[in-house]
Amino acid sequence: MRRIMVLNPKGGCGKSTIATNLASYYAARGETTYLVDFDIQGSSMDWLDARPESAPAIQGVLADEGEFLIPHGGGVMVMDAPAGVHGKRLKQYLKRAQTLLIPVLPSPMDMRATARFVEELLLVGRVRRDKTRIAVIANRVRQQTRIYHSLERFLEQLSIPFLITLRDSQNYIRAAQQGQGIFELAPHEVQHDIEQWQPLLQWLEGRESLPGK
Repeated sequence: MRRIMVLNPKGGCGKSTIATNLASYYAARGETTYLVDFDIQGSSMDWLDARPESAPAIQGVLADEGEFLIPHGGGVMVMDAPAGVHGKRLKQYLKRAQTLLIPVLPSPMDMRATARFVEELLLVGRVRRDKTRIAVIANRVRQQTRIYHSLERFLEQLSIPFLITLRDSQNYIRAAQQGQGIFELAPHEVQHDIEQWQPLLQWLEGRESLPGK
């Protein structure tokens, strides 16, 4: 089973938005999809509760930092991790993931926190030995602003892939209210947002996003 975790130690960076939209993408493709919520706020599970019965099925798991059994067989598991994960807890989370996605907001505090987190990640044996692949996502961005260009320069300096920039779009709020992802909204309304996801989706489909590849 493919296991993807969305993680950043700083809260409010859009982890649940990334996780729920990824889960909806795989479900819409007909994949057996699990959405695991480790966050005590349960934002991903709230989204799943609002999901229409007619939408492609997603199996929700409220882990609340507890152990859970990874289902056998194929499919995709998308994990929404909590904020404030460091040290031994971070190692435990990384054991569950093949691929780690780190969303970053365009703010000086977020950039500094992410720089420290990436440094910690690269010191963790699982990442250093290519047992977990990591990549960065610029989230809730307003392009052509000074802070965006600062974020872009910062992310390009990191020693891990900087894959996509997601704009600050009301489409994500509208989809979340309906328990859906942007991939499930009318294509003509979300075309630009979906285009922004393509490099990430292509990377996730490729061998370079999997450990040991």
